[in-house]
Amino acid sequence: MIRVIVVDDHEVVRKGIIAYLQTDGEIDVIGEASSGNEGADIVIEQQPDVVLMDLIMENGTGIEATEKIMKKCPTCKVIILTSFYDDEQIFPAMEAGAFSYLLKTSSASDISRAIKKAPKGENVIEPTVASKVFSGYRKEEQKIHDALTNRELEVLLCIGDGMTNKEISDKLYIGIKTVKTHVSNILAKLHVNDRTQAAVYVHKNKLMREEE
Repeated sequence: MIRVIVVDDHEVVRKGIIAYLQTDGEIDVIGEASSGNEGADIVIEQQPDVVLMDLIMENGTGIEATEKIMKKCPTCKVIILTSFYDDEQIFPAMEAGAFSYLLKTSSASDISRAIKKAPKGENVIEPTVASKVFSGYRKEEQKIHDALTNRELEVLLCIGDGMTNKEISDKLYIGIKTVKTHVSNILAKLHVNDRTQAAVYVHKNKLMREEE
């Protein structure tokens, strides 16, 4: 079971999401909160697998809550679920450690799928949001990947495709430990904190895999 906490200041929205998720046999909603501060406290206490996090709330924003959660519960996957997708929200949320970014126009089934993907290390970024993120790269960042070896670049492209370490291992015929080493080197060379940011880098820079 995937343990989930829902944080949203609109009770109708929050209760509606919870009611839907509770019909899914793979998801267990273990808590809810109506503000960022309350949500961060509950998450730190309960240590869920996934958090559905609204952004604009009184008594602590979703961005502030995400920062607190990442410091105390770094393995938790925070999925932003919001109506806002302007630069002032997207970039700070990703920098705070958000794993996925969905809009409230997403279907209930899409939200459920994103929750199930999160524990596997597979992030989901709403296409409308992704286009903004991709266009936001600074020019000086666009060639950082030149420092990667050919094998590291192959692994990076696999990360961009949302592949797990096991899938990368099978595809490139290399061991899991070797994959992990490559991933660590890639994150260091790209100056990013996690696989999500590495995947965003791939798409922002429109890195393409050569046709096989």
